[in-house]
Amino acid sequence: MSLNTAALSRAADEARGLSMDAVAACHSGHLGLPLGAAEIGAALYGHFLRHDPADPQWINRDRFVLSAGHGSMFLYSWLHLAGFDLPVDQVKAFRKLHSKTPGHPEFGETPGVEATTGPLGQGTGNIVGMAVAAKMAAAHFNTPEHKVFDHLVVGLAGDGCLQEGISQEAASFAGRFGLDNLIMLYDSNDVTLDAMASRTQNEDTAKRFEAANWEVIVIKDANQVAPVAAALDQARASRNGKPKLIICKTVIAKGIPEVQGSSKGHGEGGVKFVDAARKALGLPDEKFFVSAETRAFFAERKARQTAEHAAWTRGFEAWTKAQPAKAALLAKASKGEHGDIASLLAAIPEFGKNALATRVSGETCINAVAKAAPTVLSGSADLHGSTKNYIKDVGDFDVATPGGRNLYFGIREHAMGAILNGIAYHGVFKGSGATFLTFSDYLRPSIRLAALSKLQTFYIFTHDSVGVGEDGPTHQPVETVSALRCIPNLDVVRPADAEETAAAFAHAVSRRDGPVALILSRQNVPSLDGIPVAERRQGLLKGAYVARRETAALTHVLIGTGSELQHALAAAEELGAGVRVVSMPSMEIFARQPKSYRDEVLPPSCAKRVSVEAGVTSTWGRHVGLGGKAIGTDTFGLSAPGDVVMKELGITKEAVVAAAKAL
Repeated sequence: MSLNTAALSRAADEARGLSMDAVAACHSGHLGLPLGAAEIGAALYGHFLRHDPADPQWINRDRFVLSAGHGSMFLYSWLHLAGFDLPVDQVKAFRKLHSKTPGHPEFGETPGVEATTGPLGQGTGNIVGMAVAAKMAAAHFNTPEHKVFDHLVVGLAGDGCLQEGISQEAASFAGRFGLDNLIMLYDSNDVTLDAMASRTQNEDTAKRFEAANWEVIVIKDANQVAPVAAALDQARASRNGKPKLIICKTVIAKGIPEVQGSSKGHGEGGVKFVDAARKALGLPDEKFFVSAETRAFFAERKARQTAEHAAWTRGFEAWTKAQPAKAALLAKASKGEHGDIASLLAAIPEFGKNALATRVSGETCINAVAKAAPTVLSGSADLHGSTKNYIKDVGDFDVATPGGRNLYFGIREHAMGAILNGIAYHGVFKGSGATFLTFSDYLRPSIRLAALSKLQTFYIFTHDSVGVGEDGPTHQPVETVSALRCIPNLDVVRPADAEETAAAFAHAVSRRDGPVALILSRQNVPSLDGIPVAERRQGLLKGAYVARRETAALTHVLIGTGSELQHALAAAEELGAGVRVVSMPSMEIFARQPKSYRDEVLPPSCAKRVSVEAGVTSTWGRHVGLGGKAIGTDTFGLSAPGDVVMKELGITKEAVVAAAKAL
């Protein structure tokens, strides 16, 4: 269909008006990108994107992510114009309490918003993850007769996104793995918040991306609809094994002469000039104005998009009849059902008596759950040999093998986190990624966003304490587990033996309302043979359970987690019959249990409590109370064998005994 440049140019100016009015009404927000990139929005929503505003969750829709999330009114304006369920009242409620138009786009809050963006650069990793998932989905579900998946992933990033290091990590990964279903538009307006971009950058972005195996298209004037639409069409047609970067030279805050093209145009600096700017654009005095012609244009486009979706649905129904097993798997995965607890636990064999490091028992677990749950993926930041999370017999994701379920992220932890989020946003697969626990801080921003967005992803963090030993304090996490516990809606799980590890993996795969961080040991740990397997597994699923019950009047409660639970159990044997030992692998899961269960495990009447964990003691106060004692280390580690370090730092059975006696 021919490009209606007059209609799209008119829509671009009216989108500018919506952004001006919304930012002016709340005296907060960013005008620069919504005004400067208006023609990009017109080309995307008025011409290019294949989606259905009447069904924003259509699984074969093109995905669009605004990485530069501060420009959220760009997205809200175009979602409103395109016919998504975002009425003008919601546009008027920009940045107001409980509106569908928060300050930065939030996944699950607004129809048509594909990812929570805000921290600059995150979206550049999210779109890479979505493109990976799209390639995988096509490989797993398409057949020669039917294409269930053939969509594109599109992102819009700015100078700030590309200055963040995560964008280079993500771009390098995308280029290496040939994600030619990925298009990133670069709003190159030469401005950042403080000053002109030249104050902080002088690299040749085109050459940088070309060196990473991207195809680069440059639009010298992206404040015209036609060249943007042509570049997008060119990018869709090009399946040459390279992701596409479209460099769009725009004028920031275009339409407000007093601030356009300058750093003053980035935020709300142009608000005082809005009335004159609206008049110059030919907009009437009516605020939040959209012409009848623009409404009609997008109504017609929406009808065509719905018809295209219906045509796809007919093919999908034929595929469903021809491929019932694939269809059933996809239906469950699309609803976030990757495996139920009972089936996943049954898939993991009992370990028997052993002395395995939990990372080693984790290798058995992930292979078992991945066999039971075909939509589970695993990856590592160049540490498969140490993190032990490689899935056997399912192949590696690569250019020639897009159906492979193992991802080689390279030494790119930050991008790994954002890519995993993108896989989760895409909505078919459940991704996991691994590295040493001490390096989890490299992907902490992505973990935080996964928790905020309630994403289905999980992390395998090994080498979990000062027990790492000889590598020394740089590789010995002491504050990291407690720091992860501070993130709302993140389940942090530190199992004590192989059977607890089995339940931890089952929980990680089955959880549907947020991410899970599995904290696994490098060193061997004894199996808790005195506790039945079922009690260990079911106990972990409740976050904490009684590992040793007192046989006399209760005098003390000892709480252990991970590799230190053994010290609590050994101390209890020495302290006597009135001592209870509680295994607490997950504070977060335990906190969700009914108060009656929590009080049953940790009786409020017993104030003499000691916890032991090889990390900082700050998060244990809620469980040991003012009268108790937390044993750990509030200093960094040492370079020596792990058991020597533990003894030197006082994380021993003897320390637990002494603390209990001193209460």
